Amino acid sequence: MKQNSNSASYSGVWKKLLKDPVGCVSLLLIGLFSVMAVGAYFISPDSTPYANEQHLEIAVKKPGFEIEMLEIRDPSVEKTSFFRRLLYGAPSQYVSTPVYRHWKQNGREYFETYTGDNPNDGDIISLSEQDDYRISKRHYILGTDRYGRCLFSQLVVGTRVSLSVGLISILISIVIGVTLGAVAAYYGKWVDNVIMWLINVVWSIPTILLVVAITFALGKGFWQVFVAVGLTMWVDIARLVRGQVKSIKEKEFVEAARALGYSDRRIIIRQILPNVVGPITVVAASNFATAILQEAGLSFLGLGVQPPMPSWGSIIKENYGYIILDAAYMAITPGIAIMLLVLSFIALGSGLRKAMDVRN
Repeated sequence: MKQNSNSASYSGVWKKLLKDPVGCVSLLLIGLFSVMAVGAYFISPDSTPYANEQHLEIAVKKPGFEIEMLEIRDPSVEKTSFFRRLLYGAPSQYVSTPVYRHWKQNGREYFETYTGDNPNDGDIISLSEQDDYRISKRHYILGTDRYGRCLFSQLVVGTRVSLSVGLISILISIVIGVTLGAVAAYYGKWVDNVIMWLINVVWSIPTILLVVAITFALGKGFWQVFVAVGLTMWVDIARLVRGQVKSIKEKEFVEAARALGYSDRRIIIRQILPNVVGPITVVAASNFATAILQEAGLSFLGLGVQPPMPSWGSIIKENYGYIILDAAYMAITPGIAIMLLVLSFIALGSGLRKAMDVRN
């Protein structure tokens, strides 16, 4: 049976979106952040789990800081497979120590450990040619945080948390919202009244308070944030789907499906919902931005993902005290990342809305 559609074809929508400069830039930024999230441990200089390699000797260094590292091989650390490194990072096979300088004497190599900006205060490490070690030069693009971790690596790995929370919470909200909205509109009567009562109750509670309450109930953690944010974002989708299904269920092709004896589930899934995908996509893009902001807010309050897992919100929390000092960039940089990603999804939602408008 041929179905009607109230929106333009998907190919036409994307062509219109790509012709919009703002839409192109938003897609480019979202694609860039997505690549960073997927290949975080291959892009970041610190590929250890959670980018958590700490060197307190080089804490709070300015962007562009460079230093030599003495790396002594740890035989107890095994090599990590490609897929495990892609997902979780790889423990370093070397024990690193920052050094001022190194020199050779009497067939041995000596290293003076780094203790600050004043040389000649560090310990001397002596190694022979038989020892398994190497010397590398570290370049910290955005400097280091108060624990001596690479700030750029923390930001890159934190991208994975923000996009993951947005994606999974949107999927949760779509499943709940589409199910309740479609059932309420299709069956009507007391079913509609009960579901609308639930929607109005959830709608009346401030979102951030509801997220905090669910977080307290589920506990702090990575997966708990997904569920907490997802359970607060289904209301918009449910109201939208309910309104769309109410108008579509009176169309001729739905009446024809009933006449042919199709079940209610098949009519809803195969005949009605495909015509609601466009509006849902627009709302989902906007809600994605909201989910990122909520996750950042929870992490800033200490209710989101927990250390050592990096998150843009937790990075701001750890470094906001430096705003009044000469290292304000440590808190501003993740804030800029949040702003760019949120604006990209808002612009994407606006562009999709314009592209799907039949009046255009």
